[in-house]
Amino acid sequence: MSSIYLPLTGSSGGFSASLYALLVICPAVLMYNYLSSIGARPCAPSVELTTMPGVRVSKILIHPLKSCRGISVQHSRYTPEGLEYDRRWCIIEAKEKTVITAREFPKMVLITPKIEGDVLSISFPHGSGCEPFSLPLCPNQTILDRWERLEKIMMWHVPFDAYICEALPSPPSRSPSAVLSSYFGRPVHLVYKGAQPRACDPTATHPKLEANAVFQDCFPLMVLSEESTTRIEEELRGHVGTQGIDERWKTESLVIERFRPNVVFQGAGPFAEDSWEEIRIGSGPIISMVSKCTRCLLPNVSPDTGERDKAVPYKTLMKFRTGFDPQDKMKPCVGCNGVPSANGEIRVGDCVAAR
Repeated sequence: MSSIYLPLTGSSGGFSASLYALLVICPAVLMYNYLSSIGARPCAPSVELTTMPGVRVSKILIHPLKSCRGISVQHSRYTPEGLEYDRRWCIIEAKEKTVITAREFPKMVLITPKIEGDVLSISFPHGSGCEPFSLPLCPNQTILDRWERLEKIMMWHVPFDAYICEALPSPPSRSPSAVLSSYFGRPVHLVYKGAQPRACDPTATHPKLEANAVFQDCFPLMVLSEESTTRIEEELRGHVGTQGIDERWKTESLVIERFRPNVVFQGAGPFAEDSWEEIRIGSGPIISMVSKCTRCLLPNVSPDTGERDKAVPYKTLMKFRTGFDPQDKMKPCVGCNGVPSANGEIRVGDCVAAR
């Protein structure tokens, strides 16, 4: 295509600089300011990925304490190990030194972390008898040296180190581990991830995968489209009254927080993420989609009540979301697991490019 030449000489036959500024520069500035005001950032051009018009980040969720309530944020930095502060802490059995989750203890989802400056505050449901406490959000080596180090805790049969957390600003009457032991009715410890890397397993599409995670189940990031959850809800409505699916699901919403994603997209359509091999969010680095996210019964746990539904959404997912994971075709899949190639930052409103 031939280029168009617009002379800026100001002559009667030319295109004046002032008119050029009015027609071209000013609208561009206004559009940039508008995108900035809603938290969006224009995508950088890419020869590898295709920008998807209308597809934006609608929600960012971090879960500082594994299996506990998530925090919705407007922006977050990330590394190849995941979002900043996401799943850096977990709860372990005091004797066996194994990680516990809301699969076994659904009321974990009612424990509420909150980031306040450089402090992570932890609170409990009313009536639990458990007092809140606070932790350093980014414990430095001096602090870690004061905490007891556990050389080997276990998560999915993989050993690595961790530190038993102590509260700020000074130890309360009970330690965090004692408070949590009271909540669970069994001896547990609150721990912070140590320096030993935790390698991710290779996948069918990435057999030579070299990636590390913290306390995420398997991979650094999980992404999901809003429309995917809407589609599951539509399918659910058609099965109310069968297989133990209660009548309340005729009207009750299936909130996306049940699936515990990190990055939620809007505008891509139901399960669009299934076809993505790589994505770029805003102007950040490439994020590889290394596998589909296979699902257990954890999404059956309500993030509002901590109660596990006997059927929803797992039985619905089994009807139309199996066969997507080549390594386990009998497990239903919702969302995709991602591994960032480098450090980056995302904001609500960022656009998305994909391959």
